Amino acid sequence: MTGIKVQGEKRMVLIAGRAHHELAEQVAEELGIELLPASAYDFANGEIYVRFEESIRGCDVFVLQAHPFPLNKWLMEQLIMIDSAKRASAKRITVVSPFYPYARQDKKHRGREPISARLVSDLYRTAGADRLMSVDLHTAQIQGFFDGPVDHLMAIPLLADYVRSRVDVNEVTVVSPDTGRVRVAEQWAERLGGAPLAFVHKSRDISVPNQAVSKQVVGQIEGRTCVLIDDMIDTGGTIAGAVNVLKQGGARDVIIAATHAVFSDPAARRLAESGAREVVVTNTLPIPPEKRFANLTVLSIAPLLARAIHEVFDDGSVTSLFDGVAH
Repeated sequence: MTGIKVQGEKRMVLIAGRAHHELAEQVAEELGIELLPASAYDFANGEIYVRFEESIRGCDVFVLQAHPFPLNKWLMEQLIMIDSAKRASAKRITVVSPFYPYARQDKKHRGREPISARLVSDLYRTAGADRLMSVDLHTAQIQGFFDGPVDHLMAIPLLADYVRSRVDVNEVTVVSPDTGRVRVAEQWAERLGGAPLAFVHKSRDISVPNQAVSKQVVGQIEGRTCVLIDDMIDTGGTIAGAVNVLKQGGARDVIIAATHAVFSDPAARRLAESGAREVVVTNTLPIPPEKRFANLTVLSIAPLLARAIHEVFDDGSVTSLFDGVAH
């Protein structure tokens, strides 16, 4: 393997930031290439330095970066890598951000608020990105923020196929944590053999971050295995509260499934003590040993990212990854 994949007159390069080296290595292995050698370090005042060790002139460059805590540092590093690739005469630059930064700030709830998700797209574009690739955006409208092609990948097949292997689909109810994710719950239900749906009614004070109160369940859950789905788990308070409501409502079992394991403290403790039989997530974000617990299952998103990168490089159809359903 080499750092550059040559196909005809086209050359592919995969560049990775320092935030999640394990995922980057997995994607590179799936693609049959090595990560481009690069130097990256922090100056004493926090400024970031990046330099690529090989020429990427005329290459199709994919810049992969995860965005765990501290998110702002890793976002800045990715922007610097994009700028460096542009100045090194890359032919095309695709940003690969499995967990899109600031995705929850996608609209104004009150006056004088920013739309930070749009700002991030503008920063990517200004830095030199031609294309954006992400997994399970918090809201689909973020696709429209970026002035260029956006590949919105879905982790539902990966997560749902695993969950299907762990349950009797005839006894499953798919539960959305709120009304806003019912459409996603419908896709889950279809994957689980037409399972019935339910949702948890909750309230939120928009002036207080990371706090929502789960109140009651709408739907039939008594005696059933509930698959509680969400796009991300941050502090775990909302999802743990939803598990409690489901248990009080007579659910026999609860499996939590989410794409992005943000796991800000005290999420690991809350999830471990929530009473859920299993918590299933992907590795779009690194999960350090101290945030892992006995009933946590982590599935690799690397094969999905690699297939999408390969399709983009080949000028193929990324839509084909969704069984013919466009996203």
